[in-house]
Amino acid sequence: MAAIMAARGQGLEQDFDFFVVVDFEATCVKDARIFPQEIIEFPAVLVDGATGRIESAFRRYVRPKHHPVLTQFCRELTGIRQEDVDGGVDLGDALWLHDAWLKAATAGAGNKRRVRLAVVTWGDWDCRTMLEFECRFKGIEKPSYFDQWINLRVPFQAAFGGGGRVNLQEAVRAAGLDWEGRLHCGLDDARNTARLLAELMRRGVKITITGSLAPPPPMQKQPARTSPCGGSPGLASAPPPIQQQPPRTDPFGGSFALVPAPIQQQLPQPYMISPCGGHSATCLCYCGLASRGGVMQGKCFSGCANWAPAMGTVCPYFAWSN
Repeated sequence: MAAIMAARGQGLEQDFDFFVVVDFEATCVKDARIFPQEIIEFPAVLVDGATGRIESAFRRYVRPKHHPVLTQFCRELTGIRQEDVDGGVDLGDALWLHDAWLKAATAGAGNKRRVRLAVVTWGDWDCRTMLEFECRFKGIEKPSYFDQWINLRVPFQAAFGGGGRVNLQEAVRAAGLDWEGRLHCGLDDARNTARLLAELMRRGVKITITGSLAPPPPMQKQPARTSPCGGSPGLASAPPPIQQQPPRTDPFGGSFALVPAPIQQQLPQPYMISPCGGHSATCLCYCGLASRGGVMQGKCFSGCANWAPAMGTVCPYFAWSN
């Protein structure tokens, strides 16, 4: 505590009143990709931006819609039981419950009308890929504070050096902390990330925004498609239309102030295309790669390079065809 306050006295006061650390767990299968991947555990840990103290914690299990039965691999990896998700809530409800918890937990933050809040993750996957994709896929609005975040890997590497891609457990131990709880339990992962955040603050590290979502790309007329698979007539049909996303508004009351920070590079966002009308039936990527039961059967090979929605990459060839 004294070290943190000393750092504040040296001009290293953090830009945020609170940090909310999230670490989603999602549906998964072994050695394959699942489509659509859905959040099944929604945990969050609230950290005081001045002291680094954990103030409160939140967790809701989320009931998946497209793959309601968890695989054995998923259950063993995350420790989440089938009855946990069966008794869970929809993602939209989880977002509302999280926002209500966050407002209640920060209600006593002095006399400020708006609380300065930042989301913290380990990596960019939680906010850039998982939550954003599922909300777009299902037409769910989310609070605007999820549109920018702090990837704690960035200040960790700045403080400890090294260009290697260490995982969260390795980073916690490198900071001189013991790992607490179960790896891949979302709440335990979030708590350990919060402890690592507090340790970086104790060392006088400035915690700033590292990532944000670029505005949705303008809708463009689709160019004429040529078959990349040798002229196969079954794959040359026009892709399903991309539906216009509604403008981003914050339906959650706007009680939290976003603190902008310069981002060196904005990564382009993919068009989110629902395969075969959003159903988990057998369908094909435009390049011919099959998806059976919502699981991609390998790797796209005709300009796609990777499965675009899951990887968060932009691919001009990517579309779905029945």
